[in-house]
Amino acid sequence: MPGDADATADTAIRNRLEGIFSQIEGLSTVDVSVHYGVVTLGGEVQEAQLASRARELAGSLDGVVAVNGRIMVETSLGERLEPVYDRLEDRAAQALSYLPLLLVAFVVCVIVIVFGLYLASRSWPWSRIAPNAFIADLLRQVVRIVFFVIGGVLALDILGATALLGTLLGAAGIVGLAVGFAVRDTVENYIASILLSIRQPFRPKDLVKIDAFEGFVISLTSRATILMEVDGNHIRIPNATVFKSAITNYTVNPQRRFTFQLGVSADSDLDLALKIGLETIAGQDFILDDPEADAWIEELGDSNVVLYFVGWIDQSSTNWAKARSEAMRLVKRALESNGFSLPEPIYRLRFDDDDLKSALSGFSGTEEKPVEPAPKKVREETGIPQNTDIDPSLQRRMERERRSRGRGDLLSETAPTEFESK
Repeated sequence: MPGDADATADTAIRNRLEGIFSQIEGLSTVDVSVHYGVVTLGGEVQEAQLASRARELAGSLDGVVAVNGRIMVETSLGERLEPVYDRLEDRAAQALSYLPLLLVAFVVCVIVIVFGLYLASRSWPWSRIAPNAFIADLLRQVVRIVFFVIGGVLALDILGATALLGTLLGAAGIVGLAVGFAVRDTVENYIASILLSIRQPFRPKDLVKIDAFEGFVISLTSRATILMEVDGNHIRIPNATVFKSAITNYTVNPQRRFTFQLGVSADSDLDLALKIGLETIAGQDFILDDPEADAWIEELGDSNVVLYFVGWIDQSSTNWAKARSEAMRLVKRALESNGFSLPEPIYRLRFDDDDLKSALSGFSGTEEKPVEPAPKKVREETGIPQNTDIDPSLQRRMERERRSRGRGDLLSETAPTEFESK
């Protein structure tokens, strides 16, 4: 009969649900009643999630038409904390059972890390592989990090928690990306310092010009290049700027040229003027014979002729600025001693007759005082060669600055520079 069939089906559903609930922790206290396919759930559970799960399970059975949820959530503090205590007890027991495995994983991780630290602390082979001490230290840091990662991976694999490794690596990647954007300038300077230490476009104490800054190189750190100007000021240039800028190294080639101009009157004997100036420059001890000094006519003006003079010095023993100054002084003196005048600018002025008489009347009654010649002692001293040697105090100051920098310098005084053949 239809009624008996429905009752049989309702009984089967109820038995099925009661059997399912008895196998799930926290649902054994749920009461089940079924009438014409409509399931009514009652009783009390300790968490709201358990009530929702009971309704889902009931609704998933065949023959269930609807589910009425009348399950109450337990509000008693003792009853609510009981499952928490049970979970903590289970996890403590699980942790105790894992202790031998944890110990093995820890020992393996420590052995791998200690071996990596020992390998990184050795001077060989890093000193042979790396072009300088800075790169060798960087390789050692990489080796340490690699062995730390290997030790962690092996430990997680022993514990069967390799899925956790993927989560950690993903989180580390996100954090690393955020940190990379935050310290982009610092990372750029650090990478530039690595490339500069490898290429080494200058040595310590080299005279260089970087962008608009000129001075002697004191040190190259992991973040900046330190220069000292001739007047003693220090300049700190970020390595990223140094790497991207045009660099002029005045010290790589010891031979350096200086130039200057002098003007003579337009009616002068230009061949003789060039000869006198060239012989004067070439006759100085600080001037190199090879390359030779040179001179030529640079410009023809309305009232003068501009002569161009060139000389070469060895800047490892001669101060470039002093040598140029001394050459200018001696050539000017030689030309004047041989009757050549160094013309001054000529201006033509026009006056009306009345203005001219008024201007001339202002000079009436004044006597022109003759210009007294310079004392003989002064005239004789103008021919004494001036000292053009390198300032030793500047060298001592650079040495003190170098010593004060300690181990942070990435430059080597013996390594070849980028301008030289390897």
